[in-house]
Amino acid sequence: MFSFFKNKTVLDDLIPKDHVDFHSHILFGIDDGAKTPEDSLLLAKSLQDKGCSQLITTPHVMYSVWENTSEGILSRLKQTQTMLQQHGVSIPVRAAAEYLIDSFFVQRLKSEELLTIGGNHVLVEMSYLNAPIQLYDIIFEIQLAGYTPVLAHPERYSFYHRNFKEYAKLKDAGCKFQVNLLSAVGYYGQSVAETADRLLSEDYIDFAGSDVHHSRHIAAFSKRLVIKSEKKLEQALLNNAIFKF
Repeated sequence: MFSFFKNKTVLDDLIPKDHVDFHSHILFGIDDGAKTPEDSLLLAKSLQDKGCSQLITTPHVMYSVWENTSEGILSRLKQTQTMLQQHGVSIPVRAAAEYLIDSFFVQRLKSEELLTIGGNHVLVEMSYLNAPIQLYDIIFEIQLAGYTPVLAHPERYSFYHRNFKEYAKLKDAGCKFQVNLLSAVGYYGQSVAETADRLLSEDYIDFAGSDVHHSRHIAAFSKRLVIKSEKKLEQALLNNAIFKF
């Protein structure tokens, strides 16, 4: 698989000391991530064992699917923190959110304070089917409200793979980009890996996140990279340090 890539580095080996991971789904029972307290415990401990020193977990906020509120997320965070402490898992965990960009998000943006991953940075995603019609208007509204949008896993939006200039437009519009670490080992397929590699090589990527949902994601950290842009991925990992709390 991906035989044209010659890199042999294992993803685990790239995680820097005192790494801050700001994209994961380890809060149990509120989205498609951890289902049980035991799942939360496993994921948090696993990320700590891999070298993460702090976690900013980001439950989905998605109208009619995962209708999480800030209050609900923070309540589940407190429960999770208590559980981790009781089981001797010392990694500090905070919570933000991964907001789906749609018309309901715009209403939320105008009516409440968003949960940020650090400072004014807010993690956003798009549907995997297509970009919102009013995407650039919404990006402008995000910035007008005082936030910096960080687009989660841009390499996974297949509708941009053959229209790479759209990535440049998003960057010009003020978006930061966060690549998923597992894209670098081919977890989501060849096209996603190739797009991640190109985004990294052309310096589009600002940050890297685990986007861990379950134990299969954790297991994939033992796989070897299939991308060429290892040094660029290392730098993206280091850039996460700005979110240290």
